[in-house]
Amino acid sequence: MALDQSPTAAALEINALRKSYGAVEVLKDVNVSMAPGEFLVLVGPSGCGKSTLLNCIAGLEEITSGSLAIGGRDVTSEPPKDRDIAMVFQSYALYPTMTVAENIGFGMKIRKVPADKAKAKIDEVAKLLQIDHLLDRQPSQLSGGQRQRVAMGRALVREPKLFLFDEPLSNLDAKLRVEMRAEIKRLHKTTGASIVYVTHDQIEAMTLATRIVVLKGGIVQQIGTPHEIYDRPTNTFVADFMGTPPMNLMPATVTKTGLLLGDQEVDMGKGWSDRKLPEQVIAGIRPEHVFVASGKADLKLRPEMVEHTGAESFVLFRLAGKPFLAKLPGRFDEDAPGELALGIDRAAVNLFDASTGDRIDS
Repeated sequence: MALDQSPTAAALEINALRKSYGAVEVLKDVNVSMAPGEFLVLVGPSGCGKSTLLNCIAGLEEITSGSLAIGGRDVTSEPPKDRDIAMVFQSYALYPTMTVAENIGFGMKIRKVPADKAKAKIDEVAKLLQIDHLLDRQPSQLSGGQRQRVAMGRALVREPKLFLFDEPLSNLDAKLRVEMRAEIKRLHKTTGASIVYVTHDQIEAMTLATRIVVLKGGIVQQIGTPHEIYDRPTNTFVADFMGTPPMNLMPATVTKTGLLLGDQEVDMGKGWSDRKLPEQVIAGIRPEHVFVASGKADLKLRPEMVEHTGAESFVLFRLAGKPFLAKLPGRFDEDAPGELALGIDRAAVNLFDASTGDRIDS
């Protein structure tokens, strides 16, 4: 089931959007352009404005200023029913007295779609979502994951220009969330649908998105692919927010040969002295870019705590007066005495301005 997407018009175009409640400005000058077939994830901490932005796209919230276009058509002043969207909610919002088939086909019934055409569409979508054997059941007879599939099916039969997902997996347990993530990813690949998806879960954002919009305090911090957001965060907020566990952000002094972290200096190698850097920076080092050194050590640190997860261990050290986490393979002997010799993947070290927190690329 491939959805018809115009190859020319943007699936979504948001220009200078602002949203205020009285004197409180919730969204501040938001600009986003989304190509047809993209999976755009809005992510950020609670209160960052991501759900408000989704509601503005849906027309459930009136914007204060700016403009919105869906499929090349200005919908800034259009009601939700005229925006050619379909929304999947966190709460599923299924009719408890209707069967699965009736829930999926309810919108078509309201629009007076001929019964034979509606049945064919219901059967097609149910097969795609692997719930064709559940069509005669009622929501009370379904698991959480099955209910969410029904909610997605109701949206899919619309074949809208844009799908909006509002934290659809937050009510599911951890195992079901993993299964439904895979289901949504497969669905997007199969249909080529244009999707805007809100979540607070970074793993959902990283695994599902073709591009991610990171929000903080109603301001867009960065828009990029999952790799761009993870490998080259635009500031310390994005670096700290995206990643589980988050990036180590360490105050550092720039020397002629490298970085001074507390009382330990890391030699940054050839070409370092050619870089134009301020004296004080913040060094961003992800836990997985730290390893046990087999030769010369970059750092020598004493372990303070170890968390075993089975295939790997999270080892906590202290560096420059701050916690410093390493993600090491296998099981680590937490009772081993003395300091541990550690190496750092220099190519993966990010540098940020110590005063602004902005990324340094020089």
